[in-house]
Amino acid sequence: MIRVDTIWKYFEGTPVLRDVSLDFEQGKTNLIIGRSGSGKTVLMKCLVGLLEADKGKIYYDKHDFSAMSFRQRRVIRKELGMLFQGSALFDSLTVEENITFPLNMFTTMTPGEKRKRVDFCLDRVNLGAVHGLYPSELSGGMKKRAAIARAISIKPKYLFCDEPNSGLDPPTGILIDKLIS
Repeated sequence: MIRVDTIWKYFEGTPVLRDVSLDFEQGKTNLIIGRSGSGKTVLMKCLVGLLEADKGKIYYDKHDFSAMSFRQRRVIRKELGMLFQGSALFDSLTVEENITFPLNMFTTMTPGEKRKRVDFCLDRVNLGAVHGLYPSELSGGMKKRAAIARAISIKPKYLFCDEPNSGLDPPTGILIDKLIS
């Protein structure tokens, strides 16, 4: 379970998140809906530690994520998958290298085990033959699917998705929804 307890986030003195409290139960799909600029992405970035809340607490299964050091958060980050709004693939890395990136950071898998995991994740998102391609060689829908493959590569307990269907045609958006669920 993730608990958000009265968090605030300011940018240049302006509050973007104001007294936000939420509970996300394990095993459930939770949606954060709001108009553009309402702080959805800021909230998600606070949840995964890419931004620090200025006030309040974030808990992962009773562990105070807000009070943890960068090093201590590594234990929690091993359980987090993140699909960014713009896919956020590394342009200078191939699709395979992008998917291997979190495996290198958070696992002790052998190179062979990593290759098998990459193959599994790419097959799961119907991208079996793009290992050596770079993000610039992929369509928008393919980039989203490659980003999903990267997000699930470490078998996360929690999967965060920031506007996973933005900019996609309806059939591809439906495919992305099915892949995420």
